[in-house]
Amino acid sequence: MILMNVLLQAAAPSGGMGGTLLMMVAIFAVFYFFMIRPQQKKQKELQKSREAMKNGDKVVTSGGIHGRIREIGDTWFLVEVADGVKLKFEKGSVYASPADVAQQTK
Repeated sequence: MILMNVLLQAAAPSGGMGGTLLMMVAIFAVFYFFMIRPQQKKQKELQKSREAMKNGDKVVTSGGIHGRIREIGDTWFLVEVADGVKLKFEKGSVYASPADVAQQTK
């Protein structure tokens, strides 16, 4: 917040194109380092966790369905949600079960 005030005060008296350009660069830098970059890191971590999934892993779908992976395709997982009940989900909607992840870190 203080940084933005300093930049605003520094850019105000110039009144020219240079001050406006400086502010635009500063705003882009703030957006990049505080919003875009962290989101990209989270996406990479999520992609790595999906690539590491294997048969028998506990998973949760984006819809909240819990199950175990029984088969893996190029773009989908076959998840067993009950005895003999298997559902096919796109890889983008399947996440590692929080309980399963907690057990691996212990």
